[in-house]
Amino acid sequence: MDIYKNSEIWFAAGSQHLYGEETLKKVKEDSEIISAHLDKLADIPVKVIFKPVLTSSDAITELCSQANHDAGCIGLICWMHTFSPAKMWLNGLKLLAKPLLHFHTQFNRDIPWNQIDMDFMNLNQSAHGGREFGFAGSRLRLERKLVVGHWKDNACIKEIAVWSRAAAALADTARLRIARFGDNMRDVAVTDGDKVSAQIQMNYSVHGYGVGDLVKECDNIPDRDIDILIEEYGDLYSVREKEILKSDSLKDAARIELGLRNFLLKGNFKAFTTNFEDLHGLPQLPGLAVQRLMSEGYGFGAEGDWKTSALVRSMKVMAYGLAGGTSFMEDYTYHFEPGNNAVLGAHMLEICPSISGEKARMEIHPLSIGGKEDPARLVFKAEPGRGINASLIDLGNRFRLLLNPVQVIDCPPMPKLPVASVLWKPEPDLKTSAQAWILAGGAHHTGFSTALDSRYLQDFGAMLGIETVNINAETNIEEFKKELRWNELFFHLAEGIR
Repeated sequence: MDIYKNSEIWFAAGSQHLYGEETLKKVKEDSEIISAHLDKLADIPVKVIFKPVLTSSDAITELCSQANHDAGCIGLICWMHTFSPAKMWLNGLKLLAKPLLHFHTQFNRDIPWNQIDMDFMNLNQSAHGGREFGFAGSRLRLERKLVVGHWKDNACIKEIAVWSRAAAALADTARLRIARFGDNMRDVAVTDGDKVSAQIQMNYSVHGYGVGDLVKECDNIPDRDIDILIEEYGDLYSVREKEILKSDSLKDAARIELGLRNFLLKGNFKAFTTNFEDLHGLPQLPGLAVQRLMSEGYGFGAEGDWKTSALVRSMKVMAYGLAGGTSFMEDYTYHFEPGNNAVLGAHMLEICPSISGEKARMEIHPLSIGGKEDPARLVFKAEPGRGINASLIDLGNRFRLLLNPVQVIDCPPMPKLPVASVLWKPEPDLKTSAQAWILAGGAHHTGFSTALDSRYLQDFGAMLGIETVNINAETNIEEFKKELRWNELFFHLAEGIR
Protein backbone atom coordinates (compact mmCIF):
# COMPACT_ATOMS: atom_id res chain seq x y z
CA MET A 1 0.00 0.00 0.00
CA ASP A 2 1.25 3.47 -0.86
CA ILE A 3 0.52 4.69 2.67
CA TYR A 4 3.41 2.54 3.94
CA LYS A 5 5.79 3.44 1.11
CA ASN A 6 5.32 7.18 1.56
CA SER A 7 4.92 7.59 5.32
CA GLU A 8 7.28 8.21 8.20
CA ILE A 9 7.23 8.66 11.96
CA TRP A 10 9.37 11.39 13.45
CA PHE A 11 11.46 10.63 16.53
CA ALA A 12 12.05 13.65 18.78
CA ALA A 13 14.03 13.79 22.00
CA GLY A 14 13.47 16.48 24.62
CA SER A 15 16.14 18.16 26.70
CA GLN A 16 17.26 21.70 27.64
CA HIS A 17 20.39 23.89 27.49
CA LEU A 18 20.94 23.67 31.24
CA TYR A 19 23.18 20.60 30.93
CA GLY A 20 25.73 21.97 28.47
CA GLU A 21 26.88 21.01 25.00
CA GLU A 22 28.59 17.76 25.92
CA THR A 23 25.41 16.39 27.47
CA LEU A 24 23.29 17.56 24.52
CA LYS A 25 25.75 15.89 22.14
CA LYS A 26 25.31 12.62 24.00
CA VAL A 27 21.50 13.05 23.98
CA LYS A 28 21.67 13.42 20.21
CA GLU A 29 23.90 10.35 19.80
CA ASP A 30 21.69 8.16 21.96
CA SER A 31 18.52 9.38 20.25
CA GLU A 32 19.96 8.63 16.82
CA ILE A 33 20.83 5.10 17.95
CA ILE A 34 17.32 4.45 19.26
CA SER A 35 15.56 5.91 16.23
CA ALA A 36 17.85 3.96 13.86
CA HIS A 37 17.08 0.77 15.79
CA LEU A 38 13.33 1.37 15.45
CA ASP A 39 13.71 2.24 11.78
CA LYS A 40 15.37 -1.04 10.86
CA LEU A 41 12.82 -3.26 12.63
CA ALA A 42 10.57 -5.22 10.28
CA ASP A 43 7.68 -4.99 12.76
CA ILE A 44 7.46 -1.23 12.27
CA PRO A 45 6.22 -0.85 8.67
CA VAL A 46 7.12 2.83 8.10
CA LYS A 47 10.34 4.83 8.30
CA VAL A 48 11.39 6.25 11.67
CA ILE A 49 13.18 9.57 11.13
CA PHE A 50 15.35 11.23 13.78
CA LYS A 51 14.70 14.93 14.35
CA PRO A 52 17.04 17.40 16.12
CA VAL A 53 17.02 17.38 19.92
CA LEU A 54 14.41 19.84 21.17
CA THR A 55 15.64 22.33 23.76
CA SER A 56 13.34 25.34 23.44
CA SER A 57 9.69 26.26 23.09
CA ASP A 58 10.30 27.72 19.63
CA ALA A 59 11.98 24.56 18.37
CA ILE A 60 9.17 22.36 19.75
CA THR A 61 6.46 24.56 18.24
CA GLU A 62 8.24 24.58 14.89
CA LEU A 63 8.56 20.78 14.84
CA CYS A 64 4.88 20.24 15.70
CA SER A 65 3.87 22.73 13.02
CA GLN A 66 6.09 20.99 10.45
CA ALA A 67 4.61 17.62 11.41
CA ASN A 68 1.09 18.93 10.86
CA HIS A 69 1.90 20.22 7.37
CA ASP A 70 4.11 17.36 6.19
CA ALA A 71 1.92 14.86 4.31
CA GLY A 72 4.49 12.12 4.85
CA CYS A 73 4.56 12.44 8.64
CA ILE A 74 1.93 10.21 10.24
CA GLY A 75 2.97 10.67 13.86
CA LEU A 76 5.55 11.68 16.47
CA ILE A 77 7.45 9.57 18.97
CA CYS A 78 8.71 11.76 21.82
CA TRP A 79 11.34 10.71 24.34
CA MET A 80 12.64 12.74 27.27
CA HIS A 81 16.30 11.75 27.58
CA THR A 82 16.83 14.40 30.25
CA PHE A 83 14.50 16.77 32.04
CA SER A 84 12.68 18.96 29.50
CA PRO A 85 10.51 21.56 31.30
CA ALA A 86 6.87 21.07 30.34
CA LYS A 87 6.09 24.73 29.71
CA MET A 88 8.35 24.53 26.67
CA TRP A 89 6.05 21.89 25.21
CA LEU A 90 2.66 23.53 25.74
CA ASN A 91 2.48 25.70 22.61
CA GLY A 92 3.70 22.92 20.34
CA LEU A 93 1.47 20.23 21.79
CA LYS A 94 -1.55 22.53 21.56
CA LEU A 95 -0.90 22.76 17.81
CA LEU A 96 -0.10 19.11 17.18
CA ALA A 97 -2.71 17.38 15.02
CA LYS A 98 -0.78 14.16 14.32
CA PRO A 99 -0.80 11.07 16.59
CA LEU A 100 1.65 11.22 19.48
CA LEU A 101 3.46 8.35 21.18
CA HIS A 102 5.27 9.09 24.43
CA PHE A 103 8.11 6.59 24.71
CA HIS A 104 9.02 6.46 28.38
CA THR A 105 12.34 4.69 28.04
CA GLN A 106 16.01 5.26 28.82
CA PHE A 107 19.15 4.55 26.85
CA ASN A 108 20.80 2.22 29.36
CA ARG A 109 18.88 -0.88 30.38
CA ASP A 110 20.65 -1.41 33.72
CA ILE A 111 22.05 0.93 36.34
CA PRO A 112 25.88 0.72 36.27
CA TRP A 113 26.16 0.24 40.01
CA ASN A 114 29.94 0.52 40.30
CA GLN A 115 30.35 3.46 37.87
CA ILE A 116 27.26 5.58 38.41
CA ASP A 117 28.11 9.22 39.24
CA MET A 118 26.51 12.65 38.96
CA ASP A 119 27.42 13.00 35.27
CA PHE A 120 25.52 9.80 34.59
CA MET A 121 22.58 11.05 36.66
CA ASN A 122 22.46 14.40 34.83
CA LEU A 123 22.39 12.66 31.46
CA ASN A 124 19.94 9.83 32.18
CA GLN A 125 16.90 11.54 33.62
CA SER A 126 14.13 9.77 31.70
CA ALA A 127 12.52 8.50 34.88
CA HIS A 128 11.50 11.99 35.99
CA GLY A 129 11.89 13.81 32.66
CA GLY A 130 9.16 11.63 31.21
CA ARG A 131 6.86 12.45 34.11
CA GLU A 132 7.28 16.15 33.45
CA PHE A 133 6.39 15.61 29.78
CA GLY A 134 3.51 13.40 30.83
CA PHE A 135 2.09 16.19 32.95
CA ALA A 136 2.02 18.49 29.92
CA GLY A 137 -0.04 15.94 28.02
CA SER A 138 -2.41 15.39 30.92
CA ARG A 139 -2.81 19.09 31.58
CA LEU A 140 -3.75 19.60 27.93
CA ARG A 141 -6.09 16.57 27.99
CA LEU A 142 -4.03 15.33 25.07
CA GLU A 143 -4.78 11.95 23.53
CA ARG A 144 -1.52 10.03 23.22
CA LYS A 145 -0.09 6.52 23.39
CA LEU A 146 2.21 5.78 26.34
CA VAL A 147 4.78 3.00 26.01
CA VAL A 148 6.98 2.20 29.01
CA GLY A 149 10.09 0.02 29.02
CA HIS A 150 13.53 -0.36 27.50
CA TRP A 151 13.79 0.49 23.81
CA LYS A 152 15.10 -2.97 22.91
CA ASP A 153 12.35 -4.75 24.79
CA ASN A 154 10.15 -6.84 22.51
CA ALA A 155 6.92 -5.88 24.25
CA CYS A 156 7.67 -2.18 23.71
CA ILE A 157 8.51 -2.76 20.05
CA LYS A 158 5.19 -4.55 19.53
CA GLU A 159 3.26 -1.68 21.10
CA ILE A 160 5.01 0.85 18.87
CA ALA A 161 4.39 -1.36 15.83
CA VAL A 162 0.67 -1.57 16.61
CA TRP A 163 0.48 2.20 17.11
CA SER A 164 2.34 2.86 13.85
CA ARG A 165 -0.18 0.78 11.89
CA ALA A 166 -3.06 2.61 13.53
CA ALA A 167 -1.36 5.91 12.64
CA ALA A 168 -1.06 4.76 9.02
CA ALA A 169 -4.76 3.92 8.97
CA LEU A 170 -5.55 7.35 10.39
CA ALA A 171 -3.44 9.00 7.68
CA ASP A 172 -5.32 6.96 5.09
CA THR A 173 -8.65 8.34 6.31
CA ALA A 174 -7.50 11.85 5.38
CA ARG A 175 -7.96 10.90 1.74
CA LEU A 176 -10.52 8.11 2.13
CA ARG A 177 -13.22 8.55 -0.50
CA ILE A 178 -16.18 6.15 -0.35
CA ALA A 179 -18.41 5.48 -3.38
CA ARG A 180 -22.00 4.70 -2.37
CA PHE A 181 -24.04 3.13 -5.16
CA GLY A 182 -27.68 3.73 -4.34
CA ASP A 183 -28.86 4.60 -0.87
CA ASN A 184 -29.30 2.79 2.41
CA MET A 185 -31.27 -0.46 2.53
CA ARG A 186 -34.85 0.67 3.08
CA ASP A 187 -35.96 1.17 6.69
CA VAL A 188 -32.68 -0.15 8.19
CA ALA A 189 -31.41 2.09 10.99
CA VAL A 190 -27.94 1.02 12.08
CA THR A 191 -26.32 1.15 8.63
CA ASP A 192 -27.33 4.79 8.16
CA GLY A 193 -25.81 7.79 9.92
CA ASP A 194 -24.63 11.36 9.78
CA LYS A 195 -22.08 11.67 6.99
CA VAL A 196 -21.19 15.26 7.86
CA SER A 197 -20.36 14.31 11.44
CA ALA A 198 -18.36 11.34 10.16
CA GLN A 199 -16.28 13.58 7.93
CA ILE A 200 -15.68 16.08 10.73
CA GLN A 201 -14.76 13.39 13.27
CA MET A 202 -13.17 10.66 11.15
CA ASN A 203 -12.42 12.24 7.75
CA TYR A 204 -14.73 9.79 5.93
CA SER A 205 -15.86 11.39 2.66
CA VAL A 206 -18.96 9.64 1.26
CA HIS A 207 -20.00 10.25 -2.35
CA GLY A 208 -23.38 9.02 -3.59
CA TYR A 209 -23.99 7.71 -7.11
CA GLY A 210 -26.90 6.18 -8.93
CA VAL A 211 -26.34 2.58 -9.95
CA GLY A 212 -26.68 3.81 -13.53
CA ASP A 213 -23.28 5.48 -13.20
CA LEU A 214 -21.79 2.05 -12.54
CA VAL A 215 -23.81 0.44 -15.33
CA LYS A 216 -22.44 2.97 -17.81
CA GLU A 217 -18.87 2.04 -16.84
CA CYS A 218 -19.67 -1.68 -17.14
CA ASP A 219 -21.21 -1.25 -20.58
CA ASN A 220 -17.94 0.20 -21.88
CA ILE A 221 -15.84 -2.86 -21.01
CA PRO A 222 -14.39 -4.62 -24.12
CA ASP A 223 -15.19 -8.33 -24.52
CA ARG A 224 -11.48 -9.10 -24.80
CA ASP A 225 -10.86 -7.73 -21.29
CA ILE A 226 -13.64 -9.98 -19.99
CA ASP A 227 -12.07 -13.05 -21.61
CA ILE A 228 -8.68 -12.26 -20.06
CA LEU A 229 -10.22 -11.85 -16.61
CA ILE A 230 -12.11 -15.15 -16.88
CA GLU A 231 -8.82 -16.89 -17.72
CA GLU A 232 -7.45 -15.41 -14.49
CA TYR A 233 -10.44 -16.80 -12.59
CA GLY A 234 -9.68 -20.27 -13.95
CA ASP A 235 -6.04 -20.04 -12.85
CA LEU A 236 -6.68 -18.70 -9.34
CA TYR A 237 -9.74 -20.61 -8.15
CA SER A 238 -11.03 -24.13 -8.01
CA VAL A 239 -13.69 -24.62 -10.71
CA ARG A 240 -15.36 -28.01 -10.45
CA GLU A 241 -17.76 -27.43 -13.34
CA LYS A 242 -15.67 -26.12 -16.24
CA GLU A 243 -18.73 -24.88 -18.10
CA ILE A 244 -18.97 -22.14 -15.47
CA LEU A 245 -16.04 -20.43 -17.20
CA LYS A 246 -18.12 -20.17 -20.39
CA SER A 247 -21.36 -19.09 -18.72
CA ASP A 248 -23.08 -15.78 -19.37
CA SER A 249 -23.38 -15.31 -15.61
CA LEU A 250 -19.61 -15.37 -15.12
CA LYS A 251 -19.14 -13.03 -18.07
CA ASP A 252 -21.57 -10.62 -16.44
CA ALA A 253 -19.71 -10.94 -13.12
CA ALA A 254 -16.39 -10.21 -14.87
CA ARG A 255 -17.90 -7.21 -16.66
CA ILE A 256 -19.16 -5.85 -13.34
CA GLU A 257 -15.75 -6.34 -11.71
CA LEU A 258 -13.94 -4.51 -14.50
CA GLY A 259 -16.49 -1.70 -14.56
CA LEU A 260 -16.48 -1.31 -10.80
CA ARG A 261 -12.70 -1.35 -10.67
CA ASN A 262 -12.48 1.35 -13.35
CA PHE A 263 -15.05 3.48 -11.54
CA LEU A 264 -13.16 3.26 -8.26
CA LEU A 265 -9.78 3.98 -9.85
CA LYS A 266 -11.05 7.00 -11.79
CA GLY A 267 -12.57 8.51 -8.66
CA ASN A 268 -9.67 7.52 -6.35
CA PHE A 269 -12.12 5.63 -4.13
CA LYS A 270 -10.75 3.19 -1.55
CA ALA A 271 -14.09 1.91 -0.27
CA PHE A 272 -17.60 1.43 -1.62
CA THR A 273 -21.08 0.12 -0.91
CA THR A 274 -23.76 -1.67 -2.92
CA ASN A 275 -27.42 -2.41 -2.27
CA PHE A 276 -29.37 -5.43 -3.54
CA GLU A 277 -32.52 -3.28 -3.49
CA ASP A 278 -30.99 -0.98 -6.10
CA LEU A 279 -29.60 -2.99 -9.04
CA HIS A 280 -31.39 -1.36 -11.97
CA GLY A 281 -29.38 -2.10 -15.10
CA LEU A 282 -27.08 -4.68 -13.49
CA PRO A 283 -27.78 -8.33 -14.36
CA GLN A 284 -26.72 -9.59 -10.93
CA LEU A 285 -25.72 -8.41 -7.48
CA PRO A 286 -21.98 -7.65 -7.45
CA GLY A 287 -20.55 -10.50 -5.41
CA LEU A 288 -17.43 -11.84 -7.05
CA ALA A 289 -16.31 -8.28 -7.84
CA VAL A 290 -16.72 -7.24 -4.21
CA GLN A 291 -14.80 -10.26 -2.93
CA ARG A 292 -11.88 -9.68 -5.26
CA LEU A 293 -11.69 -5.94 -4.70
CA MET A 294 -11.74 -6.46 -0.94
CA SER A 295 -8.85 -8.91 -1.26
CA GLU A 296 -6.86 -6.06 -2.87
CA GLY A 297 -7.46 -3.70 0.06
CA TYR A 298 -10.74 -1.96 -0.73
CA GLY A 299 -13.26 -1.43 2.03
CA PHE A 300 -16.82 -2.65 1.53
CA GLY A 301 -20.21 -2.37 3.19
CA ALA A 302 -23.38 -4.08 1.99
CA GLU A 303 -26.80 -2.42 1.70
CA GLY A 304 -25.38 1.09 1.70
CA ASP A 305 -23.41 0.64 4.94
CA TRP A 306 -20.75 3.32 4.40
CA LYS A 307 -19.52 3.25 8.01
CA THR A 308 -18.59 -0.42 7.83
CA SER A 309 -17.10 0.11 4.38
CA ALA A 310 -14.78 2.78 5.81
CA LEU A 311 -13.96 0.66 8.85
CA VAL A 312 -13.06 -2.37 6.70
CA ARG A 313 -10.74 -0.16 4.65
CA SER A 314 -9.01 1.12 7.79
CA MET A 315 -8.66 -2.43 9.09
CA LYS A 316 -7.21 -3.47 5.73
CA VAL A 317 -4.60 -0.72 6.04
CA MET A 318 -3.66 -1.73 9.58
CA ALA A 319 -3.44 -5.41 8.59
CA TYR A 320 -1.34 -4.88 5.47
CA GLY A 321 1.57 -7.33 5.42
CA LEU A 322 0.41 -9.24 8.50
CA ALA A 323 -0.58 -12.91 8.53
CA GLY A 324 -4.33 -13.43 8.28
CA GLY A 325 -7.10 -11.59 6.49
CA THR A 326 -9.77 -8.93 6.87
CA SER A 327 -13.32 -8.85 5.55
CA PHE A 328 -16.76 -7.35 5.68
CA MET A 329 -18.83 -9.67 7.88
CA GLU A 330 -22.28 -10.27 9.33
CA ASP A 331 -23.44 -12.31 12.32
CA TYR A 332 -25.88 -14.53 10.45
CA THR A 333 -27.18 -17.29 12.70
CA TYR A 334 -26.43 -18.98 16.03
CA HIS A 335 -25.49 -22.50 17.06
CA PHE A 336 -27.02 -22.99 20.52
CA GLU A 337 -25.80 -26.51 21.22
CA PRO A 338 -25.35 -26.79 25.03
CA GLY A 339 -21.70 -26.28 25.91
CA ASN A 340 -20.77 -25.52 22.32
CA ASN A 341 -22.39 -22.18 21.42
CA ALA A 342 -21.07 -20.53 18.27
CA VAL A 343 -21.89 -17.90 15.65
CA LEU A 344 -22.01 -18.50 11.92
CA GLY A 345 -20.74 -15.44 10.10
CA ALA A 346 -21.52 -15.04 6.42
CA HIS A 347 -23.31 -12.84 3.92
CA MET A 348 -25.15 -13.31 0.68
CA LEU A 349 -21.94 -13.18 -1.34
CA GLU A 350 -19.53 -10.52 -0.13
CA ILE A 351 -16.90 -12.13 2.11
CA CYS A 352 -13.21 -11.50 1.39
CA PRO A 353 -11.10 -14.55 0.43
CA SER A 354 -8.16 -13.16 2.44
CA ILE A 355 -9.64 -14.95 5.49
CA SER A 356 -9.91 -18.29 3.66
CA GLY A 357 -8.24 -21.39 4.98
CA GLU A 358 -8.53 -23.15 1.62
CA LYS A 359 -8.44 -22.51 -2.12
CA ALA A 360 -11.65 -20.70 -2.92
CA ARG A 361 -14.14 -22.38 -5.24
CA MET A 362 -15.76 -20.47 -8.09
CA GLU A 363 -19.49 -21.26 -8.12
CA ILE A 364 -22.78 -19.94 -9.51
CA HIS A 365 -26.04 -20.40 -7.61
CA PRO A 366 -29.44 -18.75 -7.23
CA LEU A 367 -29.53 -15.96 -4.65
CA SER A 368 -33.31 -15.98 -3.94
CA ILE A 369 -33.16 -12.25 -3.15
CA GLY A 370 -32.82 -9.17 -5.35
CA GLY A 371 -34.72 -10.55 -8.35
CA LYS A 372 -31.66 -10.89 -10.62
CA GLU A 373 -29.75 -13.69 -12.39
CA ASP A 374 -27.80 -16.32 -10.46
CA PRO A 375 -24.59 -14.56 -9.36
CA ALA A 376 -21.04 -15.87 -9.33
CA ARG A 377 -19.21 -16.04 -6.03
CA LEU A 378 -16.19 -17.50 -4.25
CA VAL A 379 -17.03 -20.17 -1.69
CA PHE A 380 -14.71 -21.09 1.19
CA LYS A 381 -14.44 -21.46 4.96
CA ALA A 382 -12.27 -19.28 7.17
CA GLU A 383 -8.99 -20.41 8.67
CA PRO A 384 -9.37 -21.37 12.39
CA GLY A 385 -7.54 -19.18 14.89
CA ARG A 386 -7.87 -15.87 16.70
CA GLY A 387 -10.02 -13.12 15.22
CA ILE A 388 -11.89 -9.94 16.05
CA ASN A 389 -15.20 -8.33 15.12
CA ALA A 390 -15.50 -4.53 15.06
CA SER A 391 -18.60 -2.39 14.60
CA LEU A 392 -18.74 1.37 14.00
CA ILE A 393 -22.08 2.95 14.91
CA ASP A 394 -23.58 6.43 15.01
CA LEU A 395 -25.26 7.16 18.35
CA GLY A 396 -26.40 10.63 17.35
CA ASN A 397 -24.14 12.60 19.70
CA ARG A 398 -21.02 10.53 18.92
CA PHE A 399 -19.61 7.50 17.16
CA ARG A 400 -18.86 4.28 19.01
CA LEU A 401 -16.38 1.60 17.98
CA LEU A 402 -17.33 -1.75 19.45
CA LEU A 403 -14.83 -4.64 19.60
CA ASN A 404 -15.17 -8.34 20.36
CA PRO A 405 -12.32 -10.88 20.11
CA VAL A 406 -13.39 -14.32 18.87
CA GLN A 407 -11.97 -17.79 18.38
CA VAL A 408 -12.54 -19.07 14.85
CA ILE A 409 -13.25 -22.81 14.85
CA ASP A 410 -13.67 -25.48 12.20
CA CYS A 411 -16.99 -25.21 10.43
CA PRO A 412 -18.89 -28.44 9.62
CA PRO A 413 -19.83 -29.09 5.98
CA MET A 414 -22.83 -27.12 4.72
CA PRO A 415 -23.49 -28.63 1.29
CA LYS A 416 -26.66 -26.64 0.70
CA LEU A 417 -25.21 -23.23 1.68
CA PRO A 418 -22.84 -22.15 -1.13
CA VAL A 419 -21.42 -18.99 0.44
CA ALA A 420 -18.16 -18.01 2.12
CA SER A 421 -18.49 -18.46 5.88
CA VAL A 422 -16.73 -18.42 9.23
CA LEU A 423 -17.70 -20.08 12.51
CA TRP A 424 -16.53 -18.49 15.76
CA LYS A 425 -16.91 -18.50 19.52
CA PRO A 426 -16.95 -14.94 20.88
CA GLU A 427 -15.33 -13.84 24.14
CA PRO A 428 -16.24 -14.42 26.89
CA ASP A 429 -19.12 -16.58 25.62
CA LEU A 430 -21.99 -16.21 23.17
CA LYS A 431 -24.59 -15.23 25.76
CA THR A 432 -22.51 -12.49 27.39
CA SER A 433 -21.09 -11.28 24.11
CA ALA A 434 -24.48 -10.96 22.43
CA GLN A 435 -25.97 -9.23 25.48
CA ALA A 436 -23.14 -6.71 25.64
CA TRP A 437 -23.10 -6.14 21.87
CA ILE A 438 -26.83 -5.43 21.79
CA LEU A 439 -26.73 -3.22 24.88
CA ALA A 440 -23.99 -1.18 23.22
CA GLY A 441 -26.00 -0.83 20.00
CA GLY A 442 -23.56 -2.85 17.90
CA ALA A 443 -24.52 -3.42 14.27
CA HIS A 444 -25.12 -6.72 12.50
CA HIS A 445 -22.46 -5.68 9.97
CA THR A 446 -18.85 -5.75 11.14
CA GLY A 447 -15.27 -5.55 10.06
CA PHE A 448 -13.80 -8.98 10.78
CA SER A 449 -10.08 -9.76 10.92
CA THR A 450 -7.80 -12.65 11.72
CA ALA A 451 -4.76 -10.38 11.27
CA LEU A 452 -5.62 -7.78 13.94
CA ASP A 453 -6.52 -7.79 17.62
CA SER A 454 -8.07 -5.24 19.96
CA ARG A 455 -4.85 -3.25 20.41
CA TYR A 456 -4.83 -1.96 16.84
CA LEU A 457 -8.43 -0.84 16.92
CA GLN A 458 -8.18 0.67 20.39
CA ASP A 459 -5.24 2.80 19.24
CA PHE A 460 -7.13 3.70 16.06
CA GLY A 461 -10.28 4.66 17.96
CA ALA A 462 -8.23 6.84 20.32
CA MET A 463 -6.62 8.62 17.38
CA LEU A 464 -10.05 9.27 15.87
CA GLY A 465 -11.24 10.62 19.22
CA ILE A 466 -14.22 8.28 19.39
CA GLU A 467 -15.56 6.03 22.11
CA THR A 468 -14.12 2.52 21.96
CA VAL A 469 -15.75 -0.32 23.88
CA ASN A 470 -14.16 -3.76 24.19
CA ILE A 471 -16.15 -6.93 24.91
CA ASN A 472 -13.58 -9.49 26.00
CA ALA A 473 -12.84 -12.43 28.28
CA GLU A 474 -13.28 -10.24 31.39
CA THR A 475 -16.63 -8.73 30.42
CA ASN A 476 -19.31 -8.79 33.10
CA ILE A 477 -22.74 -7.53 32.02
CA GLU A 478 -23.47 -5.46 35.11
CA GLU A 479 -20.05 -3.78 34.96
CA PHE A 480 -20.45 -3.35 31.22
CA LYS A 481 -23.73 -1.47 31.74
CA LYS A 482 -21.93 0.85 34.15
CA GLU A 483 -19.15 1.44 31.59
CA LEU A 484 -21.70 2.45 28.98
CA ARG A 485 -23.40 4.85 31.43
CA TRP A 486 -20.09 6.43 32.46
CA ASN A 487 -19.10 6.75 28.82
CA GLU A 488 -22.36 8.52 28.07
CA LEU A 489 -21.63 11.05 30.77
CA PHE A 490 -17.99 11.51 29.78
CA PHE A 491 -18.64 12.11 26.09
CA HIS A 492 -21.50 14.47 26.94
CA LEU A 493 -19.11 16.57 29.05
CA ALA A 494 -15.92 16.04 27.04
CA GLU A 495 -16.13 19.22 25.00
CA GLY A 496 -16.57 21.20 28.18
CA ILE A 497 -13.61 19.48 29.80
CA ARG A 498 -11.40 20.35 26.83
